[in-house]
Amino acid sequence: QVQKVESGGGLVQPGGSLRLSCAASGESFTMGWGRQAPGKQRELVAGVSSDGITNYADSVKGRFTISRDSAKNTVYLQMNSLKFEDTAVYYCYVDRRNPFPRRDWGQGTQVTVSS
Repeated sequence: QVQKVESGGGLVQPGGSLRLSCAASGESFTMGWGRQAPGKQRELVAGVSSDGITNYADSVKGRFTISRDSAKNTVYLQMNSLKFEDTAVYYCYVDRRNPFPRRDWGQGTQVTVSS
């Protein structure tokens, strides 16, 4: 399981920035972040493979940056130029292969963009 989602969420004004981090235990291949706003389905925000290849949802390209520290098994999400519509619970995820391929999700952290 993804055992820990570190602090990073919170309340921020539009245009502000936040940095999320998530430390995982065990094997980790692709790591990333998803989010779920009230009344909406969870959507993928960004991911980074074990060899550093990144991908982003169109809605966050140019504003969010994902990175990972493989030595610490930690993934980060730097969020800049935050908008009202970025308000959601953010979940980190880790893709694993043993004992079977699966995606494990963290507990989630609230990000609220409000003036």
